[in-house]
Amino acid sequence: MKTFHSLSVVIGCYLSMASCQMIDAQDLYKSMDFTEPEGFTSGIEGPAVDKDGSIYAVNFREQGTIGKITPDGKASLYVKLPEGSTGNGIRFDQSGVMYVADYTGHNVLQIEPQGKKITVYAHEPKMNQPNDLAICRDGTLFASDPNWSAGTGQLWRINRDGSTTLLEADMGTTNGVEVSPDESRLYVNESVQRKVWVYDLDGQKNISNKRLLTEFGDFGMDGMRCDVEGNLYITRHGKGTVAIISPEGKLIEEVKMKGTKPSNIAFGGPEGRTCYITLQDRGCVEVFEAKYPGRGYKMLMPE
Repeated sequence: MKTFHSLSVVIGCYLSMASCQMIDAQDLYKSMDFTEPEGFTSGIEGPAVDKDGSIYAVNFREQGTIGKITPDGKASLYVKLPEGSTGNGIRFDQSGVMYVADYTGHNVLQIEPQGKKITVYAHEPKMNQPNDLAICRDGTLFASDPNWSAGTGQLWRINRDGSTTLLEADMGTTNGVEVSPDESRLYVNESVQRKVWVYDLDGQKNISNKRLLTEFGDFGMDGMRCDVEGNLYITRHGKGTVAIISPEGKLIEEVKMKGTKPSNIAFGGPEGRTCYITLQDRGCVEVFEAKYPGRGYKMLMPE
């Protein structure tokens, strides 16, 4: 209980008038518990933060659900997904609509903020299992699509009308996917092959000029996010760390988690520098403070 008491004090400080002050460098990149362990299943993923600072992650208490977490770490059921659907990656658009990768239903689901109405935004039978999502300012989505048993994967674009476009097939096990702050780059990682690829992204959201950003010699990768400087935060599944990689592919920092199976990460908090990490082996969310705000957090905030 001491950990949670300490965390509540920290969060209380962040929410006070002093929250606008810079956090000391010595307090950066130190992970601590944010939610109670085992509150979520081992399928905990997501996560995403709305404009009000609430955090969302899939598989709260049981598979096929989404949990909502208050800024002080209290989790409760948000919605139960339709029969046959199981969520994975979550993203919000600028109007507050939630998009959920439904890997068992081969869908991308849409959940309205008012009334929590759930509809199928995109359905693609040719998908293996939509896994993680990235979103642009105009609402265009990208979805990774791994085939775990075959060790292969695909990359899809979800257009604004809900139609799907296959961008690349015959990849490795595609998993984490993210857009750079200026939307000139698209990043995709391959978990089993331990490679991170970067593409040029044009104004019509087409990809070109694929090249290797970085690769790792051990452990896997899962979800990832960019900060406003273009640094990429990659969850290292099995290693229990979040690797921070520069736009040039250099390792800047590696943050140690309490758990060993981080599955994804999102930015939030009063200044957008709080990183929320889902841990599958602990069934909870851990948190640390980063140097820069997240790209997705800034995208949601009004100009």
